[in-house]
Amino acid sequence: MQPQHCEACGELIRGRSKIVRIEGSKPMKVCDRCARLGTEVQVQTGPRPSSGRTGVGVSQSSGRTATPPVRRRRDVFDLIGGDIVEDYADRIREARLEKGMSQKDLALEMKEKEHLIKKIENRELIPEDSVRKKLEAVLDIHLIESEGMPDDGGGHAEATGTTLGDVIQIKRK
Repeated sequence: MQPQHCEACGELIRGRSKIVRIEGSKPMKVCDRCARLGTEVQVQTGPRPSSGRTGVGVSQSSGRTATPPVRRRRDVFDLIGGDIVEDYADRIREARLEKGMSQKDLALEMKEKEHLIKKIENRELIPEDSVRKKLEAVLDIHLIESEGMPDDGGGHAEATGTTLGDVIQIKRK
């Protein structure tokens, strides 16, 4: 196996690499130290390539299954320009329960894994756009903050809290 180098700092990666989006960049393979600089992203899992052997009970050479990394909370650059609402997990859970669906039923309806639904509802994973769109369609909910936020006279919505514009004053000449 060829050694991997961190796409952020260039150092040799010891152990497992992580797929991270730093400041809105494309996902990169990075070392543990650079992984703290961004947001770990969900890895798309597909059918595994066959090892050339057929038969029941044949295991991979490593003997362990690949699990996608847990995605941490998004960084500030992921929040720019209308993003997923903070209470996404609660909205998904409530809508699912209103429809009388279990997590397994929802996963089957979306053609996704039940484990993915569990992680999303437990706030361990923020759904990627494709999964978010499926959730919105199946549960008939909205998970993206609306672009046109209501005006409260201060130039921002109350729900956003203090903004940079509230803190600074612009001097005019």
